[in-house]
Amino acid sequence: MKELYKTSVKAVGGRNGRLESDDGQLAINVLHPKELGGPGGATNPEQLFAGGFAACFESALNLVCRERKVKPDSTSVTAHVTLGKDEEDHFKLAVTLDISLAGVEQGQARELAEAAHEVCPYSRATRGNIDVQLNVV
Repeated sequence: MKELYKTSVKAVGGRNGRLESDDGQLAINVLHPKELGGPGGATNPEQLFAGGFAACFESALNLVCRERKVKPDSTSVTAHVTLGKDEEDHFKLAVTLDISLAGVEQGQARELAEAAHEVCPYSRATRGNIDVQLNVV
């Protein structure tokens, strides 16, 4: 792999701790959400994953639009991340991406979303490991 960018984030305290990036740009507390018996009041790993996936996917979507010379009025991606358990009682993630391409016909928007899913690094990293649903809205 040809390296384009590299970063690191240190976690201390796990899901009830603190995250700090090597460049100091990210320095936040993480806590279990109330839904998992925690106190809430801070972000959590699922929210961070959702934010990263949504941002990366929207960038891939805009790349595909530029390559195909499609100019939507606007784009947005909302990632819904679910933490659950599988049949063997192991923790598992699932993602639904709500993808909006304003001003683009539904069929073409679906094609663009599927093409973005092929090039997005998060999509490629999770393929075969996490259920990811594309929902073109």
